[in-house]
Amino acid sequence: MKVIVLAAGYATRLYPLTITQPKPLLPVAGKPMINYVLDNLASIEGIDRVYVVTNAKFAGHFQQWADNYRPSDGELALTIVNDGSTDDSSKLGAIGDLHLVLTREQVEDDIIVVAGDNLFSESLGAFGKYCREKNAPVLGVYDVGNLEEVKKYAVVNTDAESRLTRFEEKPERPNSTLIGIALYHYPKAILALIGQYIAEGNNPDQPGRLVQWLYSRVPVYTWAVPGIWYDIGSKETLVEANRIFARK
Repeated sequence: MKVIVLAAGYATRLYPLTITQPKPLLPVAGKPMINYVLDNLASIEGIDRVYVVTNAKFAGHFQQWADNYRPSDGELALTIVNDGSTDDSSKLGAIGDLHLVLTREQVEDDIIVVAGDNLFSESLGAFGKYCREKNAPVLGVYDVGNLEEVKKYAVVNTDAESRLTRFEEKPERPNSTLIGIALYHYPKAILALIGQYIAEGNNPDQPGRLVQWLYSRVPVYTWAVPGIWYDIGSKETLVEANRIFARK
């Protein structure tokens, strides 16, 4: 199994913090937020390589981090992939970056895709086990407990078997407090559909759009993320995450 970490954004909403430093390398409670991502993925059995896809501006920053990163448990092979973009106007988009890694690195394996600015407080080992059992696309979901909060994300509805039945980006009238987050599993058998999505000229940005396109074509299941989850999209959430994770 391979992991692809999406880290090619420019995080302009966090300026000036991210003018000279990529968001996933900003410290939270003393360590880069990407470390939390990888440390919590480390308990998933069978991961043999992690690809971190970034841009030309920050590729060197990530390579320096990778040279010094030591996982909390065992070894982890890391590859930094430079998508060649230099600013927001030339970026490939999250799905475009995913497709780039799959093609350039010739990935033919089950994959976990995760955003590098997602903070998890708990191990994701059970996510890996669930994905192996389903052998199908899986979307990580989280209950934000507030209908107003949902409007910033993607609302999710599921059936009794946790199969995705509705996925709507930034809904005006959400009917659920359950959101889809940037944590995905795609088995090897459906990787060709990612190429099809791109070839058809669909929007290459916002990774949830791929799920939105996919779930009407193949069964997509959901898995509830345990503990605390943060999407670091603003200075306020970064401050809050620092406060919460410092306690831990």
